Amino acid sequence: MKKIKKTNAARILDNLKISYEVKTYEVDEEDLSAVHVAETMGLDIKTIFKTLVARGDKSGVIMAVINGADEVDFKALAKVSGNKSVEMIHLKELQPLTGYIRGGCSPLGAKKAYPVYLDSKAMDQEKISISAGVRGEQLILSPADLVKAANATVAEIVK
Repeated sequence: MKKIKKTNAARILDNLKISYEVKTYEVDEEDLSAVHVAETMGLDIKTIFKTLVARGDKSGVIMAVINGADEVDFKALAKVSGNKSVEMIHLKELQPLTGYIRGGCSPLGAKKAYPVYLDSKAMDQEKISISAGVRGEQLILSPADLVKAANATVAEIVK
């Protein structure tokens, strides 16, 4: 079995002494959706959370962590983040801003510590799954531990 290289996200959790589980899955370059990740890993989509990177007109870059089946409510995200408007960044900006690629963006361990907003639905789950920072690898942890590790704000940010 090949040894899994620790990601920055996993190292952050280790440093905070937060327990988590690493799960790997087969990546499909044609389908990087959270729904596909859930199906491949045999997990309930309610437990899979994706990280979206957006830019607020006042705050600059922010991260929204929402359930894989949901869509972000930009008005709600703008309000909770102190912006008048928020829009998704362009895909070509993702790697320069975060160090991550599409399908492997984690709310932990980005190049800079951007404000993280976790949708309140996460708190209904015992454990949630987030990207470990690379495609094909997820971190399973409690939502409260993610809030602690990412210094996240919990709010209703989905439609």
